[in-house]
Amino acid sequence: MNLSMILASFGGGVLGAYMGGLPAFILCGFVGLVGFAVQGDMDILSTVAFGAFLGPHIAFGGGGVAGAAFAKSIGCAEEGTDILTPLAKYNKPSIYLVGGLAGVLAAFVHYLYAQILNLPVDQVALTVLTLGVLVRLTIGKTGITGSCPIDGKATRPFFPLKESIPSLALAGLGLGLVSSYYAVEYNAVTLGFCISAASLAFAQMGYPLPATHHITICSAYAAAATGNIIVGGIFGILAALIGDFCEKTFNSYCDSHIDPPATTISILSLISFTLLS
Repeated sequence: MNLSMILASFGGGVLGAYMGGLPAFILCGFVGLVGFAVQGDMDILSTVAFGAFLGPHIAFGGGGVAGAAFAKSIGCAEEGTDILTPLAKYNKPSIYLVGGLAGVLAAFVHYLYAQILNLPVDQVALTVLTLGVLVRLTIGKTGITGSCPIDGKATRPFFPLKESIPSLALAGLGLGLVSSYYAVEYNAVTLGFCISAASLAFAQMGYPLPATHHITICSAYAAAATGNIIVGGIFGILAALIGDFCEKTFNSYCDSHIDPPATTISILSLISFTLLS
């Protein structure tokens, strides 16, 4: 960690706030795919897709998430969970400043996890989760699990609904198997993640496409650790179900965004990197 990285992380956070968290994350996916297309791996462009420029922990988890929550807190945005809208819409320098500072904080947190503690986990995802929790506790007001309106009925779901479990499981299996195949046969562990991230361009356009990057990366991690595509498919199912649980538990009835995919990746990558490797 040096001054140049700190300054670049501030810029990445400003970028995430300026264009919005999800647009920045979509660009991360596209730049990652370009890396595969250009040279077959991520060596050159990894510092762009996963570094200070478009790194999910800095541009999305830092600038995009913190900027959206702050925009809500000062009365600009209606929802602090809105990671789709470019915050340039509000023309508030204070939003960019908060995004930039959050980007710097994300860089320090990631440095702590990766270089000092060397945690056996997807350190980018854990940083995104950490920033989401910090934003909720400092800027947000609804608590970690949100504030559900009290209406005398136990209406809030936490676990996947029975009718949705088969769909989640099959989607997790299918996406997990195909991502695992490329992880095992071509050592392209992040390929599925990049495709999933880029596919969220359709969600940005208003189509009801769910996030799947937690499924593709968790299955690829498990498959790469074991050399077994079937194990990857099983982890794809787990990722789909856990992601739905995290969405209902941490990212509903709330005023800021705690990322369900990042939470899922943090949990399952720890298992893959410790128990399966």
